[in-house]
Amino acid sequence: MTDRRIPTARLGTDGPEVGVQGLGCMGMSFAYGPADAGDSRATLERALELGVTLYDTADAYGAGENERFLSPFFRAHRDEVVIATKFALSIPPGEPTRRVIRNDAPYVRQAVEASLKRLDVDVIDLYYMHRRDVNVPIEETVGVMAELVREGKVKQLGLSEVTGDELRAAQAVHPIAAVQSEWSLFSRDIEAGVVPAARDLGVTLVPYSPLGRGFLTGSFADADSDLSSGDFRRQQPRFTGENAASNVALLEPVRTVAGAHGATLGQIALAWVQQRAAVHGLPVVPIPGTSKPHRVEENTAAAGIVLTEDELTLLEPIAGKVAGDRYADMTFTSAGRE
Repeated sequence: MTDRRIPTARLGTDGPEVGVQGLGCMGMSFAYGPADAGDSRATLERALELGVTLYDTADAYGAGENERFLSPFFRAHRDEVVIATKFALSIPPGEPTRRVIRNDAPYVRQAVEASLKRLDVDVIDLYYMHRRDVNVPIEETVGVMAELVREGKVKQLGLSEVTGDELRAAQAVHPIAAVQSEWSLFSRDIEAGVVPAARDLGVTLVPYSPLGRGFLTGSFADADSDLSSGDFRRQQPRFTGENAASNVALLEPVRTVAGAHGATLGQIALAWVQQRAAVHGLPVVPIPGTSKPHRVEENTAAAGIVLTEDELTLLEPIAGKVAGDRYADMTFTSAGRE
């Protein structure tokens, strides 16, 4: 494996340059079963060596535990990394598995102070609204977030799982550097509204789950039989039962393309996402998650793979054939608001 560093892209119109691929850190503390802390720390360091500078977390990942885990790495490399975290998924007292979406001003201020403390930093580089509370005008929420910028607690603003219209409304209040939404060979709904809006406004797209939560790598075929009992993916309709059996068959064209490049399935899935930048004319910085150093080497190598027009044509129909929703409860996404 080479030590070639990945290229860079800019967050928004005046944000920092970051590696063209970031690192999703959620699985180091939450959702995907046990992760080895030593491996996770080695993964963070290896990613940085390869040019990954955008590190993504959230206050909801492990009820703040992910932010705490990342804190020593961030402190050791503060001038080299861009820290992205999020607010909005509140955990009610005594209900550790429940999430309530909150975008109100008092909660935003409470959340940012808690994240700053857990991360042990003076400022958050990129602060996202994790999910949208439709009962609070987005202009109100972004207005409070803009105050955090003026107060020096946050540098850049981001939104997650918003519609194109919501992005435009937010941009009218304060510049938005990045929009984070699910985007992969299996999930392309954002191309209808969010992607054009982001392109028009100079907003960078940060795709989460670009590997379909691991399903596009071929690492599991059915979450119920292949993954541990505490794995979050067992709750997602695409990865169990008849849906999983149907979706596994959709990986065949990915295997064909991977064979032509001497690459893994995951590398082709990531190369497809990275190539959305050229297809749609905007910066795209996916954040595949892993807690293994060899996986981050594999993922970053995908940034150098260019798919041909024939290969893109072969992969094009996949998303339209996927069985099952992204989440059991799609109200936690932008689906239905577009």
